[in-house]
Amino acid sequence: MEAAFARTVWHLLEPLHAVTYFAPEAREANRAAGLRGFWMGYFASRAAPLGAVTAGPVEAAFFNFHPAVVRRALPDAWGFARPEAVLRARAEAAAAALRRTAPSAARGADAVAPLLRRVVSAADAAGRPLFAANRDLPAPDDPVAALWQAATSLREQRGDGHVAVLTAEGLDGCEAHVLFAASEGVPVATLRDNRGWSEGDWRAAADRLTARGLLDGTGTPTAEGRALRTHAEHRTDALAVRPYRELTAPETAQLLAELGELADAVLASDTIPFPNPMGLPERRTG
Repeated sequence: MEAAFARTVWHLLEPLHAVTYFAPEAREANRAAGLRGFWMGYFASRAAPLGAVTAGPVEAAFFNFHPAVVRRALPDAWGFARPEAVLRARAEAAAAALRRTAPSAARGADAVAPLLRRVVSAADAAGRPLFAANRDLPAPDDPVAALWQAATSLREQRGDGHVAVLTAEGLDGCEAHVLFAASEGVPVATLRDNRGWSEGDWRAAADRLTARGLLDGTGTPTAEGRALRTHAEHRTDALAVRPYRELTAPETAQLLAELGELADAVLASDTIPFPNPMGLPERRTG
């Protein structure tokens, strides 16, 4: 199985996972659980599988946020809602959002969730804290919530690997965003502001990349910079594809077909904005 398969699956899993950030059901569930504001809801709900964790481990695992943004939310969030309550809220809200945006979610869950659970079971957790924490959560009784949980586990498995690759290449969180924005043409504010970096932080990161020869004097990626970006993405794909080799060729085809239908429905609902800070590209069909 080629590494590019992992990128294709990521493009299909990410919309299913991302309803937990953008869908009104998720925001209301966080509010109802007692969390205050979007960012407290974001950090608490994504970090809840780790338990009542302090800011430091989340700063490390999430990688690309300014530390101050994390520390404004954690550990204070656990005084408003315990992780167990947040986990229930996020699973129920994600299932409701998927049912609303993808009417075939229940049927798709019956077909896809067992395949994804096999992939989750086959995936290596070494060095992947967010994946391991999500993998070890009890499977929800609701099949659509179970689908969302499996998609989330594999999304975090890929993300943990991506962080490992970027740090191995000597990139910090802000530098990774600067290089990504410059390479892909993503509006700077989409990444900088949503991850809490100031204009000064962004300029300093660009200066460091320029000193390494990864950007030129105009902020454009050099050939070395583009090569590093390509390497990081390809290596991430190569790490992420391994557990999918658990599936047979017919199962792989079924997975892509079912996930494609669900992802298209979620994207057609306009629940997920484009461009977005996750780096998810718009899905094009035809």
